[in-house]
Amino acid sequence: MRQSITAALLGIFAGTAIGQEAVDVRTEPVAPGVYVMHGAGGNIGVSIGPDGVFLVDDQYAVMTPKVAEALAKLTPESPRFVLNTHWHGDHTGGNENLAQKGSLIVAHDDVRRRMSTEQFSKFFDRTTPPSPSGALPVVTFNDSVSFHLNGDEIRGIHVAPAHTDGDVFIHFKRANVIHTGDLVFAGMYPFVDIDSGGSVDGVIAAVDRMLALADEKTRIIPGHGELTDKAGLAAYREMLATTSGRVRELVKAGKTLEEALAAKPNADYDAKLAWDFITPERYLTILYRDAGGSLPVK
Repeated sequence: MRQSITAALLGIFAGTAIGQEAVDVRTEPVAPGVYVMHGAGGNIGVSIGPDGVFLVDDQYAVMTPKVAEALAKLTPESPRFVLNTHWHGDHTGGNENLAQKGSLIVAHDDVRRRMSTEQFSKFFDRTTPPSPSGALPVVTFNDSVSFHLNGDEIRGIHVAPAHTDGDVFIHFKRANVIHTGDLVFAGMYPFVDIDSGGSVDGVIAAVDRMLALADEKTRIIPGHGELTDKAGLAAYREMLATTSGRVRELVKAGKTLEEALAAKPNADYDAKLAWDFITPERYLTILYRDAGGSLPVK
């Protein structure tokens, strides 16, 4: 599972990813009428009912046929709406394909802004060109948006800069399900995209907002990883606060990045949550930079 996630995230900003068409889509029921699809890229949330098909994110462009194949096992209808949780290509790459088939693409204002302009990532040392016009969200919002579909109120809630500056999480109120987008990586260290306006404190604040909405029966669909619950969300928040706090203290003490890496302040979490994309070194570097530490000049 983590191998397929890694391959996908290595092309996180692109709308397509080489080789991802070989990854199968696995569908899992979450609540009556609500499903999650695991494949290449971010987890897709699905609501199916008398008002049509509603998707949260759509993975890579090359995955559209497999996503459509998986959907066809649940319903003969094509998606009516797609709500993007943020701008990264592993969540928006299928936009153009689905829009051509009639889906209405919806996202936060900053998602359209970033998708429509060239973006540079210092973390990846790469430039991402603008997305095709057909992939851009047609409807945008600046705070929250509600869909009254399939007997539910499905709310997209914008948060202050967190994973990026355009994140929303999705609350299926009746179904008692929250799709977190990449505000949550379940069972692994997260990627915080500082170059897209993200911040660790912002992720923690976003998790707090989700915790306030959740109860003991809430099902949590993370952006990456397996389904979790309120307890899992709380543990994720504690990990973020603890690991970032440790690195912040090293930065305050004037430690260089090399010295911080050598200290291994998060060794206890590294053993459980590090993986081949977000290694202990990469995670600590994100935290160090987020805390205001200066990176070595290349």
